Amino acid sequence: MTETNLPGRILVIDDDQSLCELLVEDLSRRGHILSSALRVDEARELLHKEEVDVVLTDLNMPGTSGIDFCAELHANRPDLPVVIMTAFGSLETAIAALRAGAYDFVTKPVDLDLLSITLNRALQHRHLQEKVRLLKDQVRRQQPDDELLGESSALQQLKQQIARIADIDTSVLISGESGTGKELVARALHRQSKRCEGPFVAINCAALPENLLESELFGHVRGAFTDAKEGRKGLFLEANGGTLLLDEIAELPLALQPKLLRVLEDHKIRALGGSQEIDCDVRVLAASHRDLKDAVRSNSFRSDLYYRLNVINLDLPPLRDRGNDILLLALAFIRQLSQRFGKSVNGLAQPAAACLLAYHWPGNVRELHNVIERALALSVHDLLTVEDLPDQVRHPDGAAPLPASLVEPGTVLPLEEMERRYIHQVLNQLDGNRTLAAKLLGVDRKTLYRKLKES
Repeated sequence: MTETNLPGRILVIDDDQSLCELLVEDLSRRGHILSSALRVDEARELLHKEEVDVVLTDLNMPGTSGIDFCAELHANRPDLPVVIMTAFGSLETAIAALRAGAYDFVTKPVDLDLLSITLNRALQHRHLQEKVRLLKDQVRRQQPDDELLGESSALQQLKQQIARIADIDTSVLISGESGTGKELVARALHRQSKRCEGPFVAINCAALPENLLESELFGHVRGAFTDAKEGRKGLFLEANGGTLLLDEIAELPLALQPKLLRVLEDHKIRALGGSQEIDCDVRVLAASHRDLKDAVRSNSFRSDLYYRLNVINLDLPPLRDRGNDILLLALAFIRQLSQRFGKSVNGLAQPAAACLLAYHWPGNVRELHNVIERALALSVHDLLTVEDLPDQVRHPDGAAPLPASLVEPGTVLPLEEMERRYIHQVLNQLDGNRTLAAKLLGVDRKTLYRKLKES
């Protein structure tokens, strides 16, 4: 497309009505969609209602100047190009406009052809920014989520739910047993959302006493309490433009719950000891291993806050319901921790893998990580063995029995036959999952397929 025929949506702001009408008429003939305003407050209202690609604004207007409005737009809409026009074409004015975030600067009387070229360049800049943003979104959404590792149907369903709601800018309640990865899910929601370039902030509501928690969340002004020698802005403002995770939300003191509800409804916060309300643009995620409905019934949690937080619920599956994900996670932890410890452990012996699958994992993924870390610290082999595992994993109450030995006692078999039996035993243990079996055996899939064909 040539420089002079790129269509776009342009907002013209000028207190000179005749000039405003002239610009609207000329730019409309050139194929653009025009909106106009005679004052900055009118322009603000239009920007709330309509999508605009470029703003063309006069410099000197009653009330807010064009440069001040440009700085305001640049702070809140940095992707929106602003072109400033003025009768005072001094170098100082141009520098002030550019410092305020203006894309370009034109002088009055306006040369309509030159203005059209300037606006089309601004539109090209805007469209290029939009393409870059879309490409970033595609890369972000296609990027594998290494933290949420697993192939089970329960985890795949969870990942699909995360993808569907990531860009829905509303509250999400993440529930599940301790150790299931609620913070990882919260980070995945943030990373896949439009807020991904903003901050992600997390706080455990059970970790601080009530007075400190209020200050930590909402901030405080100087002198708000005895030790408040300096003001603090709080985590809501630190997370502005991003995501705030309130972990263990069931432990939030009852006295703070109305204040949190107010923030969720009005998107404004008031610091402890302060008198001013400050706008706050934060997506709030809450997590709890307790059933909040029980807390509501026991009057330890407000029902209105519960319904405000529980707009969308994600219920995380326990590790014991995720089947072979146990081994995928174990192998991932082995790789990570082997590098950290400087060890050459690269997999699991089959009996050790059977123990992991048979155990019920009350502590979920966190417990599995701790078990693998302990086993690696003790291991003296290239593979983790049963002897490296703690007693509760080796001999769990009610655990499934370990697989039978590869050979009957006293039997001697060729190495190739022992290998064949071992491969088939691993496949049986993994319900025929060849990809996972190859990882567990430390070979690539082609090698495994070849060995199976030979057997």
